[in-house]
Amino acid sequence: MLSLRSVSALAAATAAFVGVAADPYNTFDGDGFPACNEVAAVHNATSVDEIVSLVKEAAANGTPVRASGKGHMWYDTMCSDNPATVIIRTEFVNGISNLTLEEGAESGTVDIEAGVTFLQLAEYLHEHNASMGYTLVNWNITMAGAVAMGGHRSAIREDSMVAAGVLSMDIVNGAGEVVTVERDETNEDWLAASTSLGLLGVIVRMRFKIYPDFKVFAMQKTLEEDEVLDGDIYGMIAPYATANFWWWPYLRKFHWRYYDKVPLTLSNQEGFQNTFSLTEAEAAVAIATLESGKYLATSNMFFETTAFALWSLPNFKEKSDWSDLSLKGWPVYGWNYDVLIGGLYPNQKPEWEYGLHGKTLELAFPITRANDMLKRVRELFDAEAAKGIIMTSTYRSGINIKFGRAHYDLLGQGTYNTSDGEDWSKGAIMFDFPSFKPSIGDGLRFHEEFYINLAKTLIDEFPARPHWTKNTREVFGNATKNLDPDHLKRFKAVREKFDPKGMFKSIVGEILGMYD
Repeated sequence: MLSLRSVSALAAATAAFVGVAADPYNTFDGDGFPACNEVAAVHNATSVDEIVSLVKEAAANGTPVRASGKGHMWYDTMCSDNPATVIIRTEFVNGISNLTLEEGAESGTVDIEAGVTFLQLAEYLHEHNASMGYTLVNWNITMAGAVAMGGHRSAIREDSMVAAGVLSMDIVNGAGEVVTVERDETNEDWLAASTSLGLLGVIVRMRFKIYPDFKVFAMQKTLEEDEVLDGDIYGMIAPYATANFWWWPYLRKFHWRYYDKVPLTLSNQEGFQNTFSLTEAEAAVAIATLESGKYLATSNMFFETTAFALWSLPNFKEKSDWSDLSLKGWPVYGWNYDVLIGGLYPNQKPEWEYGLHGKTLELAFPITRANDMLKRVRELFDAEAAKGIIMTSTYRSGINIKFGRAHYDLLGQGTYNTSDGEDWSKGAIMFDFPSFKPSIGDGLRFHEEFYINLAKTLIDEFPARPHWTKNTREVFGNATKNLDPDHLKRFKAVREKFDPKGMFKSIVGEILGMYD
């Protein structure tokens, strides 16, 4: 849940408007972590009709608008720097309807509204013996928000981008009109809408493709660093429905996690993965260690070593009784959403609610350049070590190395046939580097310069594409040179058609030249 300093707690059943001029609108991290530095008001819409009405009113008044789901943001890039901006929160517009999946059919459809989260949809579908396949995102993100930002699951073999599961979407444009965009890769509107960055308008409904429910296994192995850096990365990832690496740079090791479908009768186990869940005691130890790591590299070394040992065990519980599976070994079996995504354990909180906050960097590269990119990162770690500065991972699961199947649109991380001349057709590797942000002193990370140099080096030396919510303004500004100018031009033309007055402007859109 977002912490909104300018918003009082409101009943979900009641349409509400609150706001204080020049207050920030925060990310999920809460106070001190603005997604927008200044907003005039926040509207908690409770219906599609209300969203339409709010956009029409804003259009009549020339008021800038941004839609917000659960706030899967890390930096102040969601809005423009116009303090007149108003936020339309979609969380309470969360109807699910028209599920159609005939017995024996390979697929069906379901209609969802703007604020439906992944977890809400996953639970609803599971209750109806259905699933959304592998077009998955984190449990605390709205599905519409995931489509807007180009969200994806880590997969090469299967469709993993969330937009790959969308058959049509309704967008409220800059005139307050509901425009239906059908899935059609020959249509410019679709190619822009499937990673829209919220610049076309508010996604208020989507028709989503669904499948019969299924179970999966999760298997994890520990690899020496050279086995990945000098290995067949594509060959380790592509055979499985979904797979990823977690990198432990201080220990020079990787965890290799892979998943695939299994028969429903193979195991009665109902594994449920822990993604961000912590007890109060665990959080207290992590905070004490990581805060001291602002000054002491040894604290960061200890944290990575401890986190590696914990993450080597299955980060799962048995959902039927919430018993611990951590010592029962690999593989783990369970229903697909529970195993692939999971969420919070009962009576626990996500790490950020304990004050564990982070910064992040996520860049995508052609998988054909995966080994070169990871080796370059290793060189940057080693260059610091040569100076006596030991850099580590300060995130509980290490550096997340994800993958995405090629998916054609205009601004997606895994699009292809682009002017850079690179082969993106085999898919993309995503380098996702979360790091602990201290709350003491100046708030900078241990050896902050390393992270800045890392980002600049990867963008300057590789065809790096940014994740649209996990990077700073500076990263976006530098990475724009790696985007296809023709794709940007074509996206801009669609944006001007949907939003000619620039009502839905954002910092990212400005950096990309969408308002020049």
